[in-house]
Amino acid sequence: MTDPSDATGTDEAPGEGSEPEAPLRSLPARLLDAVIAPGRMARTVADNPKWIGALLVCAVLLALSIALLPAGLMEDMQRRVMIQSGRAVPEIPERTRTIIRVVSIGAAGIGFIVMAFIGAAITTFVFAFVLGDEGTYKQYLAVGVHAAFITTLAAILYIPMRVAGGDPQLTINVGTFLPFLPDGYVHNVFRAMDISQVWSSLVAAMGIHAIDRRRSFGSAAAIQLGILFCIALLAGWALSRQGF
Repeated sequence: MTDPSDATGTDEAPGEGSEPEAPLRSLPARLLDAVIAPGRMARTVADNPKWIGALLVCAVLLALSIALLPAGLMEDMQRRVMIQSGRAVPEIPERTRTIIRVVSIGAAGIGFIVMAFIGAAITTFVFAFVLGDEGTYKQYLAVGVHAAFITTLAAILYIPMRVAGGDPQLTINVGTFLPFLPDGYVHNVFRAMDISQVWSSLVAAMGIHAIDRRRSFGSAAAIQLGILFCIALLAGWALSRQGF
């Protein structure tokens, strides 16, 4: 009599030991999960890598965060940067100011979309090609844009604080909790690490773990935070060049 397990060479039933695929949730539910239930979002997006809706929502939020800032606030910041760098401050016609503002708003949204694709390419290269994880570019892109909802939502929530403080770049960052650091490059590096970016990186790490369970959350988080720190090193240099 033939043993039924001979056909597969294993005693396990088909599908035994594997997790069932997470059902696809609506876009609002997935974005809300990114904030309050990141583990559920990670499983959902890893199994159903939908990314277009989340990408567009984040791009619109980032553009809106620029549009809602008073025009004079942005101009004052640019004027301070020019003065600190020793450059003369030219008189800009009202029409030119309007064009610059519209371009800045559009550039914020378009810039986010471009950086989302670049970020997904870097993540795919690191985890899939270098480390050998079983993930696709589409999966890493989907996880990345859903995690980025946290940073773009924070940009909206920062608006009252930025208006009150008269600084369009004001954030709650790692440097906020290190007041003992003197002004300079090191302080600027930690200023460049927004708390929402740290949070988003950890949420993305959950997604990377969900894409390939062999990749632990701890190692994914360490790599994601390492990438964020490298970006902060460059941003800190740019802030120092501007005289901050």
